[in-house]
Amino acid sequence: MPSDLFNLESEVAAVFGGTGVLGGAMADALAAAGAKVAIIGRSEERGKEAVKRIEAAGGTAFFVAADAMSRDSITAARDAIQKKWGTVTVLVNGAGGNKPEATVPPGGDFCKLPIDGWSAVFDLNLVGGTLLPCQVFGESMLAAGKGSIINIASIASILPLSRVVAYSASKAAVLNLTQWLAREWATKGVRVNAITPGFFPAEQNRKLLLKEDGTYTERGQSIIGHTPMGRFGESKELAGATVWLASPKAASFVTGQNIVVDGGFSSVTI
Repeated sequence: MPSDLFNLESEVAAVFGGTGVLGGAMADALAAAGAKVAIIGRSEERGKEAVKRIEAAGGTAFFVAADAMSRDSITAARDAIQKKWGTVTVLVNGAGGNKPEATVPPGGDFCKLPIDGWSAVFDLNLVGGTLLPCQVFGESMLAAGKGSIINIASIASILPLSRVVAYSASKAAVLNLTQWLAREWATKGVRVNAITPGFFPAEQNRKLLLKEDGTYTERGQSIIGHTPMGRFGESKELAGATVWLASPKAASFVTGQNIVVDGGFSSVTI
């Protein structure tokens, strides 16, 4: 039956960044499809709010505190989930972000960009946001011979955006790592893919896109003008891609792919 393709009742999912807007929407979608969902993050308050929301909708979830920059912390989170529910079979790597010191403002000098800022953004998005969780949870998936890893890239991964040079480069590296792992683990039962969201107003970028009165900033208007659908995305619009890639049936022959959800932004070249 077609509905069975997207049934995740046998899956255990771990969502880094599940306390945020986009990560939270992906966690909600996985739980709605039947998966048991572990919300992983640093904020216990926000984590418990996410769990409460999922449970109120009839899903199953719990919160695990972890620091994505610490291998020991990630390992402890993995072991806690495994003790409660068994091996994690779906991993969403949604942690990451940018730092002001790693941007080049209009009229700024790229040649003076501080290396510390550059390195911090790469650590945040590539190392803690992707590499370490893939290593720790991937080890268990490989031992079990099954799993789906979904890395969260960015439109900046494929179209370098102005100002956010370190962020763009780090997210491009996330895509490269995704493809490398997909190739290495393809015959071992573990699929590795990425989702590239377009512009979705969330904590990190809301002030860049929208004014306090809800109207577009200059940058926001420029993005809308470049987006064929003429609007920003809504977090719930990441649900379909997430559940599809997580499904061992619906996406059984899908690995090494970057699923772009951007309202057509990346299709416009002029």
